[in-house]
Amino acid sequence: MAAALLEIDLVFSRPQTTLAVTRGAARLMVDLGYAPLLEVCLPNGRRADVMALGPRGDIVICEVKSGVEDYRVDRKWGEYGPFCDAFYFAVAPEFPNDILPDEPGLIVADGFGGAVVRDAPSRPLAPARRKALIVAFGRLGALRTLRDPAG
Repeated sequence: MAAALLEIDLVFSRPQTTLAVTRGAARLMVDLGYAPLLEVCLPNGRRADVMALGPRGDIVICEVKSGVEDYRVDRKWGEYGPFCDAFYFAVAPEFPNDILPDEPGLIVADGFGGAVVRDAPSRPLAPARRKALIVAFGRLGALRTLRDPAG
């Protein structure tokens, strides 16, 4: 008797999808030789979902989109460009990529890792801005490693 194949549709909540895509994008950045930090506040008041520092001081920002509605209502992603050399959208495998603009890079990710589907155009930062961002990135990373000695 042949075994019946079952099609299983997994449905995740928006926070679960965001967490999985963020984790996968960060893991991809590590695989590509970058050091990522999550939820990094930028000088313009925006918050980058994933900001990663490369071995040569290049900075990548990944904006995580948990679904179509998240993309449609959140148009602040255009404000990240002045703070990175390359900008990517990071989305789940089931995200309809055709609704995204062609210019930013595209990462497809899940909770285990990710893949670059489309490279981001490189727009080198001005040296003074790069230095300020690298110093702020390093300080943030160091401060996040501190633990409460009483805890």
